Amino acid sequence: MEFILRSTETAAFAGTFILTVIAGPIIIPLLKRLKFGQTVRNDGPATHLKKMGIPTIGGLIFIIPMTIVSLILAPGHPGMIPVLLVTLGYAAIGFADDMIKVVKKNSDGLSPKQKSFGLLLVSAAFAFYTAYHPAIGTGMILPFLGVDAVVELPVLLYIPLVIIVMYLITNSVNMTDGVDGLAAGVTLIVAVFFTIVAMMKPEWDSVKMICGITAGGCLGFLVFNIYPARVFMGDTGSLALGGVVGAAAVLMKMPWMLLVAGAIYAVESLSVFIQVVSYKLRGRRVFKMAPIHHHFELSGWKETKVVGVFWLITIILCLVGLAMLRYDIF
Repeated sequence: MEFILRSTETAAFAGTFILTVIAGPIIIPLLKRLKFGQTVRNDGPATHLKKMGIPTIGGLIFIIPMTIVSLILAPGHPGMIPVLLVTLGYAAIGFADDMIKVVKKNSDGLSPKQKSFGLLLVSAAFAFYTAYHPAIGTGMILPFLGVDAVVELPVLLYIPLVIIVMYLITNSVNMTDGVDGLAAGVTLIVAVFFTIVAMMKPEWDSVKMICGITAGGCLGFLVFNIYPARVFMGDTGSLALGGVVGAAAVLMKMPWMLLVAGAIYAVESLSVFIQVVSYKLRGRRVFKMAPIHHHFELSGWKETKVVGVFWLITIILCLVGLAMLRYDIF
């Protein structure tokens, strides 16, 4: 049975990867014909000006295959459907944001209030779903003690916690998407990590499948998004990916793991927070530019070096995460 499950998971990964690679040459020319070009922020690194006009909203390239494969496998893994709905909900918000940017021809999409309202609405729906689902509940796994060390949280604490986690992770993945191949590559690694972790318990089979599907989509997208990128995922893709990894962590009762395996997301988001607070309180910037990947670019690092280092850090932190769960990988 274990061999069959792992074979199905491998097939889901491979199938999504193949469909994504096929979707790229179809969707990218379509985005070009529709003039869905990237708008580069005026205060960004000068080297990014050459990215102006590269097709955006490319998240559709992996979201559509992920949806197709998930629906095909859903009868055997119905637990994937809530994650898929959350993913598509965030993707819809990102799509609206991207479309406004394309129409206005500037980097301003939805207003912060509009975007936050949409993200919080989807996050709240997922939080209530998990809290009151009899097979999920409000339990949280404690770090370092193994996957059976679960503490039950009061509903009034659990729901706000999940809302905050989902809201923050989607925004953080969104901020990570600023250098060719960075968000897709980091999420590929995190998705593979969650796929491995989800093998620890049979009740996490649906999480295992959706994370394997996500990994396949990210790998396929990197074919077109690795430096020099031919397409960008836009908020459509980054918010969707944030939804998947956030939902996976919540369903496995370990949202804290996002601070370990997904530490790059957290650092990217934290750098923006520090930059804004420092400028408002002291009138001075801590970083040359935020998110922090731009700081390294302006410090002389090439995009490929930034991406390579961040990928390597993520791999190391995922191994740390496995050790924290006392997972025997040898």
